[in-house]
Amino acid sequence: MSDDIVLLQRLGEILDRIYVPESKNTLKHARPAASTANHSVPHETVRDFVIRSLLKIRTKARGLVPLVPNRAQREFSASCTHRNIVLKARQMGITTYVAARFFVQTITRPGTMTVQVAHDQESAEEIFKIVHRFWENLPETMKRGALTRSRANVRQMVFPHIDCEYRVATAADVNAGRGITVHNLHCSEVARWLREPEEALASLRAAVPVDGDIILESTPNGAGGVFYNEWQHATETGYTRHFFPWWYDDEYRDKTGLVDVHPLSPEEEELVQRAALSDAQIAWRRTNRAQLRGLAAQEYAEDPVSCFRASGECIFELEAIERALEAQGQPTSTRENGHLTVWFEPRYGRSYIIGVDPAGGGTEGDYACAEVIDRQTAMQCAELHGHYSPRELALKLIELGRMYNSAVLVVERNNHGHGVLANLRAVGYQQVYRDGAQDGWLTSAVTKPAMIENLAAILAIKPQLFQSTKLLTECRTFIRRADGGSGGASGSHDDCVMAMAIALAGREAVAGR
Repeated sequence: MSDDIVLLQRLGEILDRIYVPESKNTLKHARPAASTANHSVPHETVRDFVIRSLLKIRTKARGLVPLVPNRAQREFSASCTHRNIVLKARQMGITTYVAARFFVQTITRPGTMTVQVAHDQESAEEIFKIVHRFWENLPETMKRGALTRSRANVRQMVFPHIDCEYRVATAADVNAGRGITVHNLHCSEVARWLREPEEALASLRAAVPVDGDIILESTPNGAGGVFYNEWQHATETGYTRHFFPWWYDDEYRDKTGLVDVHPLSPEEEELVQRAALSDAQIAWRRTNRAQLRGLAAQEYAEDPVSCFRASGECIFELEAIERALEAQGQPTSTRENGHLTVWFEPRYGRSYIIGVDPAGGGTEGDYACAEVIDRQTAMQCAELHGHYSPRELALKLIELGRMYNSAVLVVERNNHGHGVLANLRAVGYQQVYRDGAQDGWLTSAVTKPAMIENLAAILAIKPQLFQSTKLLTECRTFIRRADGGSGGASGSHDDCVMAMAIALAGREAVAGR
């Protein structure tokens, strides 16, 4: 057993020496430049040779074969660093390949902790099956020697002889990275993480030392959210970007040979020139877009810009959102532990309206949001955003309303809004919007479309009115759904959008009286 450990340690030392950049340490000591316009790919690295020699995967035909890295996997191998973010089309095999890299790093470096984080439980279990298959198909002498496991449950594998561990967790597991040092961290499908993705990612990254490895990976899911922001700011945060379009997978081509794609459209002509696509690939692309329509550009990305913008049918003009972001001013103050942001302080003689989306309330519910606007100009003046119970929110609203010259509170009365309104009545705040005989604003199938279109129109005409990055980010991911409704895309919030829509609708309603 000691000989096995020594061998693994030596292999680990070799891999350490060739780690960055791997492109300079290939088996042939050279590689052609990678290009998206042809199928030129880097030569095989030592690490990939080890992966191909030791690890097996299950193919779509259900047979076990050695893991021979494909084009996307080899290009990632050639240019990866200690901090990476991967934007990709579907089924590029990146999750499997990262699992292979990290598995090799785990079994060759004593004292290593590896954690892969999936967006849901089903995906986590599938990833662990891949890792378990790696171990299960190793040579018997390795499994009985240095790589004997003391524990292998649903999502955890422990190798006591080399003091290593491999875990697969979900983004919903708040304790995934707490109390441990994580040497290899892979966060999968980050754009689809649901509850508090920013906090989950921050907690996990805090567990990784400077010389540890982090890989954030996802298909796109709208021009907003934690993954979108990480991709946009990768240069500033020191992350290496990797983009893999759909044509990196040879499966994406028409195999009948019966489709004549000529004449090509101008868009197809440009794509052929840029990526050297074949007629078979163009034929597949046409079929794919006919079937998936608006989702095709998201699921089968072609460039790192359009894949985000085409994620769902965004209700708000993206150009207007960009203009608003460019025109933003700095807040004059941030209060309430960051929950209250003020851009324009209340002015004597001015009137204000506060639109309120009470959301779910409480620390475990959705966010509540209140947007303060100037009644005359509709300028966004302040924003309250946080987890509050109905009573807590009512007290915060009274304080905010009094601060802004006894502002009119336009509180959505749906669901938890009833509790907020009851508390406002109990305290005796007088400036509460009433719809007929009832306190509060009713958001319904009739009123919601008009509210959202009103907000969209004002944003398009006067983007300089909107100051909140949080609000504008939500606008990016506020989409029209297949059933005709609207709301935040999967994994995103819409509390600020709804609060602002209520504020603007309330402004019109009050003006009409």
